[in-house]
Amino acid sequence: MTLENPILLKRIPTPPWGDVKDRQVVTYDQYVATGGYVGLRKALEAQPAELVDLVKESQLRGRGGAGFSCGMKWSFMPPPDGEPRYLAVNADESEPGTFKDRLLMECDPHILLEGIAICMHTCQLDTAYIYIRGEYHLQAKVLEQAIAEAYANNIFGENSICGKINDRTPNCYVHRGAGAYICGEETALLESLEGKRGWPRVKPPFPAVAGAFGRPTVINNVETLACLGPIVEHGAGWFKTMGRASTMGENVPGSYGPKLFGMSGHLNRPGVYEEHLGIKMSELIENHCGGMRNGKKFKSAIPGGVSMGFLTPDQYDAELDFDIGRRYGVLGLGTAGVIVMDEDTSIVSMTRNIVRFFARESCGQCTPCREGSGWLYQMLCRIERGEGAFKDIDLMDELARSMGAMPGTTICGLADGTNWAVKTAIEKFRHEFEALCKPTLVQVSVNA
Repeated sequence: MTLENPILLKRIPTPPWGDVKDRQVVTYDQYVATGGYVGLRKALEAQPAELVDLVKESQLRGRGGAGFSCGMKWSFMPPPDGEPRYLAVNADESEPGTFKDRLLMECDPHILLEGIAICMHTCQLDTAYIYIRGEYHLQAKVLEQAIAEAYANNIFGENSICGKINDRTPNCYVHRGAGAYICGEETALLESLEGKRGWPRVKPPFPAVAGAFGRPTVINNVETLACLGPIVEHGAGWFKTMGRASTMGENVPGSYGPKLFGMSGHLNRPGVYEEHLGIKMSELIENHCGGMRNGKKFKSAIPGGVSMGFLTPDQYDAELDFDIGRRYGVLGLGTAGVIVMDEDTSIVSMTRNIVRFFARESCGQCTPCREGSGWLYQMLCRIERGEGAFKDIDLMDELARSMGAMPGTTICGLADGTNWAVKTAIEKFRHEFEALCKPTLVQVSVNA
């Protein structure tokens, strides 16, 4: 089952519905002429509680990596008390292999601004900050221009069609980051937003209670917010006609709605493609990306940015939804930035490169992450040079499994990205590591 018509990329020409050469920045007038801001105007006719229930019913899950229920996150917000309340838009997108949000901000910024306005009305937030990755120079300029258009047309500002929110004027700003990976973690993002060193906070308290500047804060990803306009306009039932229910049981949230997949690696036509959640990876590769580059065979893929771990050759047909982690032995769908590798790829080299990245980007706050990632990198370099021993493989696996937020040894999940890359590589491609290692010699003393 494939998507009949694009939803999120409605105005961004993308195969099979359009040619990428025809892309341009969608202005406010063009956005409105193609049905934009209808969802916002409909949302303003509803009570905030009704909109929270609508988003819950749609089962919209966060598109930034964690896949947490958007409506549930909103429901954690305390009632307004007359003081400031914030929306922090996570536009950092620093996970390697991820570039879907960049496309939305670069070509159709008003789909994000409409989602921001809907979220602000629903959660009674008076100020929104778009925290954008430091390297996104063009995208920041496009957003600034779009925000100026939104103010001129009373989406934000003194005469906003949203009216006063929490007795305050609704405002939206772009905040430029400085290019730190760790600032994609929501509490590190807040620290950076406040002008402090960007590293994660200990939780609780959670951002819904004490977020930006100590006030209640909603943090949502760009693509998540982009889904709000269509959901409000067409309804939760329409949204759930795309995607599918969970394969892990009735009590597990489903994977509904359209999804942007950032396809990169050894492909004939890499790019961002929109499809149903749950589409097979093989269909994306063959139907949208034109197959494997140079006719090579598929060897592996990382399903959602480098922190998710490796798939194997026999998992070519893996369904890309939020259940992928438990079905195929990876961390999860993540950002759906699918990195495809052909038969000539060295998994050892790929793992070393991933771990090098995480070792450099660790904020250093937690010892297992700060030290462990460096140790893993050194061992991988040694193995890649042909100087490793079999015992190094087991030592790396043990070290990787003992570091991360899920083992409970670190504050955030950066170390988990490191360990999932290492442990899935060893578990699924151990033979490649062993081929580069020397047998471990054990001295045994024998009494005469």
